[in-house]
Amino acid sequence: MEINWIVIGVIALVLIVLILFMIRKNQKEKKKLMDFLNNDFKKSDEDEPDFDNSSER
Repeated sequence: MEINWIVIGVIALVLIVLILFMIRKNQKEKKKLMDFLNNDFKKSDEDEPDFDNSSER
């Protein structure tokens, strides 16, 4: 039984391309998630109450 090196080479090449594709896609998704999480938080306009204006009711 002989080893068919062409078939093994094609399979190895396809696996390498698939792994690289998955890594690239994961990096893009990670960047989108980080941007979303960093920009999703909306800081309130007034964190501390303004005690000077509270007496002018």
